[in-house]
Amino acid sequence: MAAINGTTPANLVFAVNGVRFELSELDPSTTLLEFLRSRTRFKSVKLGCGEGGCGACVVLISKYDPVLEQVIDFTASSCLTLLCSIHGCSITTSEGFGNSKEGFHPIHERFSGFHATQCGFCTPGICVSLFGALVNAEKTKRPDPPSGFSKMSVAEAEKAVSGNLCRCTGYRSIADACKSFAADVDMEDLGLNSFWKMGERKDIKLSRLPQYDHNHKNKTFPMFLKNEIKPDVFLFSKRQSWHNPASLEELQTLLLETNQVVGTQIKLVVGNTGMGYYGDIDDFDIYIDLSGISELSKVRKDASGVEIGAAVTIAKAIEALKQEGESEFLEEFEMILDKIADHMSKIASGFIRNTASVGGNLVMAQKKNFPSDIATILLAVDAVVRIWSGGHFEWLSLEEFLEGTPLGWGSVLLSVKIPRWESIKITSSECRSKFFFETFRAAPRPLGNALPYLSAAFLAEVSPCNDSVGTRINSCRLSLGTCGIKHAIRAKIVEELLVGKLLDLRILYEAVILLKTTVVPEDATSRAAYQSSLAAGFLYEFFNPFIDNSVEIFNRYFNGYSCSSFARASEMKENQMLVHHDIIPTLLSSGKQVLQLGSEYSPIGEPAMKSGAALQASGEAVFVDDIPSPTNCLHGAYIYSTRPLARVKSIKINPELHLDRGRSIISKQDIPESGENIGSMTIFGVEPLFADRITRCAGERLAVVLADTQKLADIAAKTAVVDYEYEDLESPILSVEEAVERSSLFEVPPFLYPQHVGELSKGMAESDHKILSAEIKLGSQYYFYLETQTALAVPDEDNCMVVYSSSQCPEFTHSTIARCLGVPEHNVRVVTRRVGGGFGGKAIKSVPVATTCALAAQKLNRPVRMYLNRKTDMMMAGGRHPMKITYSVGFKDNGKITALELKILIDAGIYTDVSPIMPHNIVGALKKYDWGALSFDMKVCKTNRPSRSAMRGPGDVQGSFIAEAVIEHVASTLSMDVDLVRSINLHTYKSLYAFYGGSSGEVFEYTLPSIWNKLAVSATYDRRTETVKEFNKTNIWKKRGISRVPIVHPVSQRPTPGKASILRDGSVVVEVGGIELGQGLWTKVKQMAAFALSAIQCDNIGNLVDKVRVVQSDTLSMIQGGFTSGSTTSESSCEAVRLCCNVLVDRLRPLKEKLQKEMGSIEWETLIFQAHLQAVNLSATSFFVPGITSMNYLNYGAAVSEVEINLLTGATTVLQTDILYDCGQSLNPAVDLGQIEGAFVQGLGFFMLEEYGTNPDGLVLADGTWNYKIPTIDTIPKQFNVEILNSGHHKERILSSKASGEPPLLLASSVHCATRAAIKEARKQLLSWSNLDASDYLTFQLEVPATMPVVKQLCGLDNVERYLKWRLSNK
Repeated sequence: MAAINGTTPANLVFAVNGVRFELSELDPSTTLLEFLRSRTRFKSVKLGCGEGGCGACVVLISKYDPVLEQVIDFTASSCLTLLCSIHGCSITTSEGFGNSKEGFHPIHERFSGFHATQCGFCTPGICVSLFGALVNAEKTKRPDPPSGFSKMSVAEAEKAVSGNLCRCTGYRSIADACKSFAADVDMEDLGLNSFWKMGERKDIKLSRLPQYDHNHKNKTFPMFLKNEIKPDVFLFSKRQSWHNPASLEELQTLLLETNQVVGTQIKLVVGNTGMGYYGDIDDFDIYIDLSGISELSKVRKDASGVEIGAAVTIAKAIEALKQEGESEFLEEFEMILDKIADHMSKIASGFIRNTASVGGNLVMAQKKNFPSDIATILLAVDAVVRIWSGGHFEWLSLEEFLEGTPLGWGSVLLSVKIPRWESIKITSSECRSKFFFETFRAAPRPLGNALPYLSAAFLAEVSPCNDSVGTRINSCRLSLGTCGIKHAIRAKIVEELLVGKLLDLRILYEAVILLKTTVVPEDATSRAAYQSSLAAGFLYEFFNPFIDNSVEIFNRYFNGYSCSSFARASEMKENQMLVHHDIIPTLLSSGKQVLQLGSEYSPIGEPAMKSGAALQASGEAVFVDDIPSPTNCLHGAYIYSTRPLARVKSIKINPELHLDRGRSIISKQDIPESGENIGSMTIFGVEPLFADRITRCAGERLAVVLADTQKLADIAAKTAVVDYEYEDLESPILSVEEAVERSSLFEVPPFLYPQHVGELSKGMAESDHKILSAEIKLGSQYYFYLETQTALAVPDEDNCMVVYSSSQCPEFTHSTIARCLGVPEHNVRVVTRRVGGGFGGKAIKSVPVATTCALAAQKLNRPVRMYLNRKTDMMMAGGRHPMKITYSVGFKDNGKITALELKILIDAGIYTDVSPIMPHNIVGALKKYDWGALSFDMKVCKTNRPSRSAMRGPGDVQGSFIAEAVIEHVASTLSMDVDLVRSINLHTYKSLYAFYGGSSGEVFEYTLPSIWNKLAVSATYDRRTETVKEFNKTNIWKKRGISRVPIVHPVSQRPTPGKASILRDGSVVVEVGGIELGQGLWTKVKQMAAFALSAIQCDNIGNLVDKVRVVQSDTLSMIQGGFTSGSTTSESSCEAVRLCCNVLVDRLRPLKEKLQKEMGSIEWETLIFQAHLQAVNLSATSFFVPGITSMNYLNYGAAVSEVEINLLTGATTVLQTDILYDCGQSLNPAVDLGQIEGAFVQGLGFFMLEEYGTNPDGLVLADGTWNYKIPTIDTIPKQFNVEILNSGHHKERILSSKASGEPPLLLASSVHCATRAAIKEARKQLLSWSNLDASDYLTFQLEVPATMPVVKQLCGLDNVERYLKWRLSNK
């Protein structure tokens, strides 16, 4: 539409890393991320989720305020920030404040040195989050920090990255890198790094740390932007425009004029963060940016209260509400504001709060039923809102606003006001009243970045009773908000019950009962009972201290002391009105790493910095989607099935998208006659690329739609209409039980099916007790690599195809593409440089994406690329295998198990993938205990669900957990200490050999018994066990548990190729079949090449590591690359390279000896130059094939974890984890340490957090960061200690090394077991309040994952009522 009121359209002007950009044409829906990745060279910003939930796309936005003459800096999610909103702004990305050409920033150098990066995909975003915190810390008036540090505190450093997700590292090393900048850091608290050695003096440490100058300007705001004035309108087309009204009058005029045009779609914008939740695909005509309207962007304070403009960001609101006075005590109203600010700081993450507006949050709550924390807490303080509608202004209570008709396009929320609350003045010495206010939030993550299960805010005016001891409730407002309820509500019937009453146990009991009937989600969510229970717990937590300590509370309060919400049942409300400025609990109190370094094979064994770490931190490391799109490149998006078994009649694309013939859909019909409908293949079978008329599972690929941009392709796929029919089709198989009933099973080759051990009948006969037919169910887990599946296919001459794929198995991708296209394999070339997280998900599951791109590119003779959006990736990924386990176990009175029988039904999904390996892997890890006799019947079930695939520790993690579940059950039945039962059933070497055979190695290699005992000492297990018992005796609403768990994890080496070449200048290029996934493969290979080549013993050879470069995988250059999986690819690749280098050394040795006789001494460069002149072959290839005796070996480790559970919410806090792991002679202890920590935290996610369920049709329910929660920095162990055992030499190992990638994941079951121990204590306590059967109640199964609702349910959804009832009966 034309410009309004004669305004002249202007160009959009901004800067990125100091480079000026000026745009005259632009789709207003374009995000900053889209622009950066498609139209600039700056690729450090990554697309991880598109929802603002992962932090991979974070940038620093800087705005110049001409009035204050200062620059305002804040971090933001570029995936949500609309490009038009950054006019006049300067954008800084990770490569903008440091890079390889201009020099890395200390952030990049410290991330590298603290080994804080693995795959590196998330690292640039984390670095920007930290950079933003540093920039703003330096603006404060705090004292200058010591040299090398910033003004930032340790707590701020950790919180700065609390919204960033990382799937690889386990966060501990990231926390250390961040804390190293803090002025108050304890240098002894910083873990393993490449800058100093353990035990060195502090001054030496400081001198070696990459120096940070807090006075140095990290960035300069471009002068050319200081005079840019925000224009009234950007007119980008005849239909679309972007408007920037500067006043309410301009906004009113604009809305009135645009509403006169029938059918005009209008979007009001401030931060656009709502798109992250609702995923807008609507095509708007007019965008109106409200952020420039001064009336909407201010916070006003006066005697009547605080009014917050609707366009004020949540971050600015927090800043305004927090009081910065010097007084130690706050007045009541200021206390209320401070608590509101504290609660707001747990909403979303910092880079979302910086752009999300308070008004936008409330409007989403009103119009779209968004579960808004802000609405909940403001409802409790009787906030009012100001609305402009139909040409007039009006004030409404927030309650009226939420319950009213949703705002139309002609209505605008202008502000929200918090009225001043003041208690009734004292009328006599005996009649006094005060306000108390608290907010509550139960969410999967303590620091935010997660919607709450329930939020609440309670405001009460109370006074001591005149004629008796106690507290009278004069008035109260109780508000609650949760998913499943349309909007935040007040519990008015509970308020009516309480007001005017003298608070006692009976009144509180009645209020709790009544409240639980109030909080009833309308959509009957599966968590309805849990949410009601939370409400009861919050109410109890708020009011109970007034019953137990009312006199003391008031006496302290009026004597100058203050009060706050309790931490324990009888703890008073202390310090409620104390000011706690900038106090953020430290997330990680400490982490200790103990390594035993070897020097025998230097540089092998040294904790060398990860290869390319600084490039990853700066964002210069190139991933597949960072490769610039070739000319005429098309983008693809899958149309997938939403039905488990149906006939596909038709697929229709929205005609309004105007896709021409070259931009259409590709399906099974487009596969050439000479080709095959094959999407992936293994030795067990094939999976079709596209469904052939009948779709057999929800999430199956039906077609791929192609468009000029990824955004348009995604929209086309999302809006496509698929017509299904079901006539003459059987009902789908959606459970393993049904699969068995209908004989829908996959065959397991005999060579893969494990062997039974001992005689079951004999073992059962020897037992004193039996547990028969107990059941366990284990769910799935999604990979959540930060880089989703991606590939780029480019047609080449002579019917050839070059494919760039993010793949763990390029060789399989290569073969599959050739078969699908019907061409010889030499016509296909697959290139993989690095992978942005794999965990097994980039193995078989990556192949169809690359094959799809190749098929489309061949058909259209144009480059085609795909980058799956997070939802599509999650729908198709399959993930870890769910299973149902039934076990019977026989055992002695002393806890020694004599026989175990298992029946396991494994849900493999619709296609085989690698599922037949599962029985072998399950039993391999399960055999870690001496079961006496072990028998099993395992069936791999074919169901109409997405095919499951290998995920880090496939089968092993389930097998190890099953073993622990059995042990826990036996101990519970015998009422024995579970740790004693574990110890009794650990293997002797004799029993180990009986279970594992030749994989057991020599007697001295069996290190588990010594690990078990050593860990008990180093983790002070016995002392802490007693401390836990004492804690549980004295705490009602918090319980602790501690558990020690062992692992035995078999691994197998596989044949691996290698190639090494020495160039004329002495530099070395190495190629291996293994893929760099973040596991440090390239780093270890470089060290191995340097070690092997140093055998030539040239003079002044020094460290050859810097001369070695490992290059990307190329399937035509390096064939037979195989899988990168199973934890052993690094060591196998190292051995392949060592064989190559040995050949080169043998070729060079005669020349070296000859030159040495002639010259006396010979340096490396001279030797190589002469070798080139004398035609010595300086390139060697090898193919490492492990020997029969060395192919299989066992890994050992143990962990102690201690947790604390909150009985009112079900929240579990991991207080401490101690790991002792046998790495053999570690090839690189720093890399192995990162693998151990990262694997453990990923396991923590499986056991405690990550829910990957489906609807009744098998369609995945978790489709993004909003409803799938991987661990974050605030959910890992508070104390995270790891010791790597450098065990003895193993002649059959590769330089005596052992694997570290997968086995430590199994140790995370220690957290689950510790949680179970804590729950058991809670249930014992509940028994003392009730008349329940103890034997039945203390034997229970704890689900996986043990989420907050699961833990709370086992602790008693009615535990508050039972406690109050018990107290009433014992008064």
